[in-house]
Amino acid sequence: MRIFKKLANRVFLVPATALLSICLPGQAQVTNGDPPPSTTISSIAPQHTAPNVITIPRIDRAPALEDFLTMKPALGVAQQMSKVEGFTQLDPKEGSPAQQKTEVYLGYDAKNFYTVFVCFDSEPGKIRARMTRRENIGPEHDEVQIYLDTFNDRRRSYGFMANPVGIQFDYIWTDNNGYDASFDTVWDSQGKVTNSGYVVLMSIPFKSLRFSSSPQQTWGILLQRIIPHNNDNSFYPKLTRKIQGRLTQEGTLMGLNNISPGRNIQLQPYGIAGAFRVLDQRDPDRPFFTENHLGADAGLDAKMIIKDSLVLDMTFNPDFRQVESDEPQTTVNQRFEVFFPEKRPFFQENTSFFQTPIDLYFTRRISDPQAGVRLTGKMGNYGIGLLAIDDQSPGRIVPDDDPNRRKRAYFTIARLTRDIGKQSHVGVIYADREFSADANTRCDDLDLGSDVKCLGESNRVGGIDTRLHFGDHAYIEGQAVVSSTRYADGRYDAGPAFQGYGRYETRKVFFDSVAISNANGFVTATGFFRRPGIYRESQFFQYRWYPENQITRIAPQFFHIGLWGHNGDKLEGLNEPGLSFILKANTDFTVFRGFTHEALTPADFDTLTRLTNYNKGYWGVQVNNSYLKWLSFFGNFITAKTINFDPPSGTAPFLANEQNLNLTVTVRPWNPLTIDNTYLLERLTARTADAGIINSHIIRSKWNYQYNRELSFRAIFQYDTLLNNPLFSGLEQHKNFNSDFLVTYLVHPGTAFYVGYNSNLQNLDPIGITSHTGLFRTRRSFINDGRILFVKVSYLFRF
Repeated sequence: MRIFKKLANRVFLVPATALLSICLPGQAQVTNGDPPPSTTISSIAPQHTAPNVITIPRIDRAPALEDFLTMKPALGVAQQMSKVEGFTQLDPKEGSPAQQKTEVYLGYDAKNFYTVFVCFDSEPGKIRARMTRRENIGPEHDEVQIYLDTFNDRRRSYGFMANPVGIQFDYIWTDNNGYDASFDTVWDSQGKVTNSGYVVLMSIPFKSLRFSSSPQQTWGILLQRIIPHNNDNSFYPKLTRKIQGRLTQEGTLMGLNNISPGRNIQLQPYGIAGAFRVLDQRDPDRPFFTENHLGADAGLDAKMIIKDSLVLDMTFNPDFRQVESDEPQTTVNQRFEVFFPEKRPFFQENTSFFQTPIDLYFTRRISDPQAGVRLTGKMGNYGIGLLAIDDQSPGRIVPDDDPNRRKRAYFTIARLTRDIGKQSHVGVIYADREFSADANTRCDDLDLGSDVKCLGESNRVGGIDTRLHFGDHAYIEGQAVVSSTRYADGRYDAGPAFQGYGRYETRKVFFDSVAISNANGFVTATGFFRRPGIYRESQFFQYRWYPENQITRIAPQFFHIGLWGHNGDKLEGLNEPGLSFILKANTDFTVFRGFTHEALTPADFDTLTRLTNYNKGYWGVQVNNSYLKWLSFFGNFITAKTINFDPPSGTAPFLANEQNLNLTVTVRPWNPLTIDNTYLLERLTARTADAGIINSHIIRSKWNYQYNRELSFRAIFQYDTLLNNPLFSGLEQHKNFNSDFLVTYLVHPGTAFYVGYNSNLQNLDPIGITSHTGLFRTRRSFINDGRILFVKVSYLFRF
């Protein structure tokens, strides 16, 4: 089953040393998409003289927001800065002038890069300028962005974004993978709404960027503005979907002379104190509560910049408890592992240096590190990624008497790429997990990990990959790897894996194709991998046309999958036609219909005696809307004929009716408050009887009150329940209620103060726990199986 999701058409601010962005709606009214008349600043500020080439000056003082709050800021530092205008729509009318005027002023001094966006708006009352958490802004907000390709190689750029009140979002942008929001750095932004628009000032220290040591710098640059109330998504220079990628169309930034990030060493120590009482379930036959009324801990993250372009990160005893919790996903009746994205800052940063077509860098496999080191960066045409870290979790998830107790695993991942031609590269990768496992462990019996996690003594994967671009519209990429795995019980697995991908895209046509082959013995303990021993091919085709009225885009599409075992058995087939619309009222709408079948073998389920085919199918609809300033929602509903993968013991899997709903509603009743509500439903009913099989409900509500840019109060409430019919389901009924509270005072990334509290309730029988006889579910009652209170302080030192 496939769910199509919208990819936001947006450009992210690139890392600049200091950036000042200003967006002022012009006092002159904007009509029919024409910009207001130029102000007197046009004749005073330096102008760029060549198409898509901006030469910026060194200025004698830092700009101030107040310099740009009037229509005639020429008396301030603005008269020294280079002025850019002439934004062009990518949406809703590609190639037309922006519907509102935007002026951008650029300059720099010895330490910072500055950008000012002056954004005019003929309807300033519709500007969406919300006080919210850092990095909690997107296309539903008014925003401005700058991309800085500091190596001018059109492969990777820094991005800096701000909304009209100066809330920040920083990221790394690549055309192949979009934006990587894990990048966090120190920079300053200010914003103010006026009666004619808004102004944003960004100041980015050169210390926060990586670039070559050349005395004369040439960077790539993109500027972007998004206006939600009229669907305007505009860029300078002009972007078109006739050419694949954003960075391939970037402008050129010149004039940066004799700049340097200087000495750059960062130390971020933290201290934490707290108390907890939790249920120890390492041995389900002998559960008990453990607690600590007052405990303390400390750790350190360190960063050093080598030769301006390489970044050496070190961490000791990292703590991740302030990180956002996972967004809920339905995990019941899933045959294979469900993917949850990484949210821990140390692992998120610079992930693009380790990415390959086959996912060999899935850091969720590293659950509880104590110490690690990472080297990433670029030297000339070479990209470098190296990670070495331990993981204490294999020795902590087992009972005290288990032979694997207190043992740890060690991970090493090395990646090297060589740029060739225009946006192409070749690369090699090596990934290794080492663990002195004992074959007598109870880890697998407790269902706490896979064979590799519990028994794998070593797992090593190595291979080569490439990406080759052909003109403005097409590229291919491929990877070939081989793995070698030894287990503590004497078993040995080995085998290759291959993956090829091709993509062709113009303004009207999108087509991609994937081919995969995984040997039965292929294993990766460092990556995300679902299924060995298969051949798989898939294609996706979409044709787009642009009425450019109330409907801005219509796109019929088709998705196909074929999957076979290495013995030739066809195990899966899917054909899914669909039709998507993008409406001017900030609305996306997609309908789709799936025709699919799946085959299960006795190796998959021992209740089967032969290869068994199941004819399935589904239809669905997806809607995404953010038309109103105070309300946005996303909904995906599917009704299907599917397989019940968890029948009662001794029963073979059978077909059932399914209803699946994913609904998210965000309400903003007043400016500082945002309420995100999620409801997930997974329901199976019997096809041969009027009876239910399972009902799974997940209800989540997250409340965030942003008092000011630094101080926020967050509360999350989540209720999960699984109701089952034992005549048709082997799953166990459970209920769980979790509440999570966090107070954050964030000065900037690295310097913060947190106070948090978490409490969890489950439908467990307290008698089985107090008597240490086992974990038993009850029908209605709840007990508190865990509560934690903590206070954490971290501080970033930059030298």
